[in-house]
Amino acid sequence: SIHKITGPVTFEPVVGLICCVAMADSRAVLGALVLLAAAAALVLGQAPPIRVEPVTEICLGCICEAISNCNRTLQCTGDVCGIFRITWAYWADAGKPTLTPQDDVNAPDAYARCVNDPVCAGKAVTGYMNKFAQDCNGDGVVNCYDYAAIHRLGGYGCRGNVDVPYQNKFLNCLKQVEPYLTG
Repeated sequence: SIHKITGPVTFEPVVGLICCVAMADSRAVLGALVLLAAAAALVLGQAPPIRVEPVTEICLGCICEAISNCNRTLQCTGDVCGIFRITWAYWADAGKPTLTPQDDVNAPDAYARCVNDPVCAGKAVTGYMNKFAQDCNGDGVVNCYDYAAIHRLGGYGCRGNVDVPYQNKFLNCLKQVEPYLTG
């Protein structure tokens, strides 16, 4: 699911140790900090590797469905454009894909031309996900659930809460296509 992670691993015993030695001399404080760093390295060193799955067409379709009902008549409204409701900054972070290889990324209409085209907009979403891929929900896998959160909350905010209407549309879409993914 794409729910907020309840919290990272804490080092409360070590932090308590630091508090206890705060009144001691600087060597004791330094020792406590070294202990904290060692504890962090030990815990982080035990973390299993994260598996990164590709951004699939199914995933793009469900993100599109959740964000705009894949309404192909949508153009630019305010600072968002197209079926994925992409901002200029998102498009830029995605590597500024263009509609054709001959298009100039610096042309005034390059952004709107791309993100209002479903194929080019899909390339922008894929580029953004490749840049910001991370395990937003803490399940050890970077997959479509994480990509949906990244798309809605941004590359630096995906551990936050996704709004319920978006989440429900996304999950319903995945549920509907699931029978076609197996077998």
